[in-house]
Amino acid sequence: MPVRNNPTWRQLRFGAELRKLRERAGLTSTEAARLLGMRQAQVSNMETGRLGVSAERVHLLACHYDCPDKTLVKAIAGLTGDRRRGWWEQYRELLPSPLLDLAELEHHAEAVRDSTTARIPGLLQTRAYALEIFRQAVTELSPPDIEHRLSFRIKRQAILYRDEAPTPYETVVHEAALRMQVGGPTVAREQLRHLLDMSERDHITVRAITFEAGAYPGSGQSIYYVHGPVPQLDTVYLDQSHGIAFLDAEAQLHKYRTLFDRLEAVSLTPSKTRDLIHSIVQDL
Repeated sequence: MPVRNNPTWRQLRFGAELRKLRERAGLTSTEAARLLGMRQAQVSNMETGRLGVSAERVHLLACHYDCPDKTLVKAIAGLTGDRRRGWWEQYRELLPSPLLDLAELEHHAEAVRDSTTARIPGLLQTRAYALEIFRQAVTELSPPDIEHRLSFRIKRQAILYRDEAPTPYETVVHEAALRMQVGGPTVAREQLRHLLDMSERDHITVRAITFEAGAYPGSGQSIYYVHGPVPQLDTVYLDQSHGIAFLDAEAQLHKYRTLFDRLEAVSLTPSKTRDLIHSIVQDL
């Protein structure tokens, strides 16, 4: 296979998991190459996501590395599947690469969880609401850039509308985001009604944190948690003012899984959340 110049985050993650398998076996890349009958450069390129690897070779590597976790090995091997170019590739020269990496992660996700403070989650935004968000971006966007980001966001939402196995999605939204009249009363009312409609779907759970809850874990930041086929392959996505970050260290994943559990503990139930949204709509 040809060597990739710019591997995606998912490909980088795949390579990193291969490296972890080797390191747990106590082998250097040179020793692994000798054991596998390969060049050291090939092992290095596999572990940096620059060289594709078949599922069969993943199982072979795991066998040589004496990895006892068959479930993990199967999940890593699953990352090699579906090598077709995804719809997000059409935006390759138009949007920052991390956004494309996020769409790829979402496409393959077992489930998605997120938490927002000041705005409705992107996967549940209406077109008019999202348009206003992009118009108010800190770094002013040109009309073509706004249209690219808008169409990209709407296409990302397709994971929630699949006829077969739509992606399970849970979100915790602060009351501030529900009450903020982004785009004016008409746009805000349409957005809240859409949020109510989506919350009725079996695979979507919407919870609200009220002002009365006071301070809560993770307040002031938006958190996006993408579930992989096994917990070790989960990913946290943080979109902050200084840039986008992907987190996958075991301690980081545990921290954010715990954070979401604590958020749910202080949030309203889905039923009471819908009651709150209904009351806000009536006030608009």
